[in-house]
Amino acid sequence: MTVVDPTMVKRAVSAAALGNAMEWFDFGVYSYIAVTLGHVFFPSGNPTAQLLSTFGAFAAAFLVRPVGGMVFGPLGDRIGRQKVLAITMIMMAVGTFAIGLIPSYATIGVGAPILLLVARLVQGFSTGGEYGGASTFIAEYAPDKKRGFLGSWLEFGTLAGYVGGAGLVTLMTALLSTEDLNSWGWRIPFLIAGPMGIIGLYLRMRLEETPAFAQLEKEARSKEKARREAEKRIGIREMVFGQWRSMLLCVGLVLVFNVTDYMLLSYMPSYLTSELKYDETHGLLVVLAVMVLMMVVQPFAGRLSDRFGRRPVIAAGCAGFLVLSVPALLLIRQGSLLAIALGMAALGLLLVTFTSTMPATLPALFPTKVRYGSLSIGFNISVSLFGGTTPLVVTALIGATGNKMMPAYYMMAAAVIGGIAVWRMSESARRPLPGSPPAVETGAEAHEVIEAARRKAKAGAAN
Repeated sequence: MTVVDPTMVKRAVSAAALGNAMEWFDFGVYSYIAVTLGHVFFPSGNPTAQLLSTFGAFAAAFLVRPVGGMVFGPLGDRIGRQKVLAITMIMMAVGTFAIGLIPSYATIGVGAPILLLVARLVQGFSTGGEYGGASTFIAEYAPDKKRGFLGSWLEFGTLAGYVGGAGLVTLMTALLSTEDLNSWGWRIPFLIAGPMGIIGLYLRMRLEETPAFAQLEKEARSKEKARREAEKRIGIREMVFGQWRSMLLCVGLVLVFNVTDYMLLSYMPSYLTSELKYDETHGLLVVLAVMVLMMVVQPFAGRLSDRFGRRPVIAAGCAGFLVLSVPALLLIRQGSLLAIALGMAALGLLLVTFTSTMPATLPALFPTKVRYGSLSIGFNISVSLFGGTTPLVVTALIGATGNKMMPAYYMMAAAVIGGIAVWRMSESARRPLPGSPPAVETGAEAHEVIEAARRKAKAGAAN
């Protein structure tokens, strides 16, 4: 039985959420300023080609995310979650800060997009160990009854980072001329990553290791040396093929989560501007308002999953995207501010069913000894293949078919796959993580759990 320290829980949630906020601050900025980056790094007479090139560099970072997951995930299971999360924080800050220093194509020619690609690859590699580690960290610190609520703050950090990035880009777009934005203004959001990274690193260095990992270490020290080394050096094969069923469920859940996430938060701003010719500033403000709405709802949805279970909440989101994606996109295409706001808000509220539950759902798929590694590998494979490529694929599909309803169809297909994964997964709400003892908030609650277990054991013996 683990009785958690409330102070350490709050500190763990804050440090994990801040790292996620920094990661998504960068993704938000990159997505919202994609048109400007196209002018700076990929000069061309074709706006669509510029946008495709920019999203191509965006998607490239996702190609190395599985590699990062395969490196940082097993490392986190071997040396601890806290140390690896500090490393990923440093790498993400360096990669983002470096983008703000790259000269333009007009200054150094083809070297500019090459350097942008290198910086994006550094970011992608570090991000491969970020989400799996952060969600594992919170899940292993949280008491069983509040894992959904506390885990929801990880994605609250995601939304906060997006809001910060989107708000800054919107402010710059409104205040700066196009010439100033193209020449120097675009650098400001990326340079902010430097001080943000220092703050995040400080918070993560103050953390202690999670109780679940500390218990695993304690058990390993009590066993013979050969067995301890075998347990601590679990290979990639065991993390993937030894957990194949959980890995498939993870890929399916992450697919619906990230396709809808990147569609709404990364692709829609560019869709409004490039495909629907909507005013850029107004489009950014609408998406910004939707994200604020999601932030408000996020913790309540997390509590809802603690009370009623993860499966009902996620299943409701899948059903909603299957039924409402087309009507929501038709509203958005109608073009008026009210219609766009209603369509985006509908998609945003559906997305909250995923953002509020996945940080608690995904770690519960795997046992403690392989949790960081298996989750990082499965998560990043799915994100790389389906999530991060969403803007690029949808832009290409619209260009090839001329059908501007492709975003809706893409989300519906993802919802079907997510629904199958929900159907096959087990409920994890209010239950201990696999391979970990029950986690409670107080000694009194621990006593209640023990007494309940004794009564259940006696009843079983009597029968």
